[in-house]
Amino acid sequence: MTPTRDRIVAAAEQVIQELGLARATTKEIARAAGCSEALLYKHFRTKEEIFLAVLLERMPALRPATQRLGERVGQGTVAGNLEELAWAAVEFFRRTISLAGGMLSDPSLLNGFRQTLAESGGGPHVPIDLVASYLREEQRIGRVGPDANPDAASALLFGACFHRAFLANLVELAPDEVLVPDLVRTLLAGLTPR
Repeated sequence: MTPTRDRIVAAAEQVIQELGLARATTKEIARAAGCSEALLYKHFRTKEEIFLAVLLERMPALRPATQRLGERVGQGTVAGNLEELAWAAVEFFRRTISLAGGMLSDPSLLNGFRQTLAESGGGPHVPIDLVASYLREEQRIGRVGPDANPDAASALLFGACFHRAFLANLVELAPDEVLVPDLVRTLLAGLTPR
């Protein structure tokens, strides 16, 4: 990553935080980065690519947490491994939910973002698929019950983490230190071999 590109991505994150996604124009991003709009387009083809870079490079990393999980098949405990992932997921969703909300409210931006995700092979389904793969491997070696559905369990885990982050924007909640371990323990009750 070049210093100029990094400066643009940092400026885009700042503008999104200050103005919201709808008002985060390339003009505002360029102003915050101290460069011309033309320079933005030397590093990014579209505004959506800039937003995707903010999401992937500046927000708490969910991808490394899911990759680490895949490397821990048969190591530690399934509960401990999933709890670490759940912490990362809650933090990721908490930081990115405003960005996602802004994209969902703008059909043009959403279509551009979808296209960018398709071209990059990314998307919100990727971490869910990676966690389901981890659970299938744990199931194969007997640490997850044979009747468990890894795809459903992964979707439930991410859904609960997203819901937690969403609610935290609206109301005061009990500390995550209470919820995350209980969430994983409850999920595992349906996954553990009998």
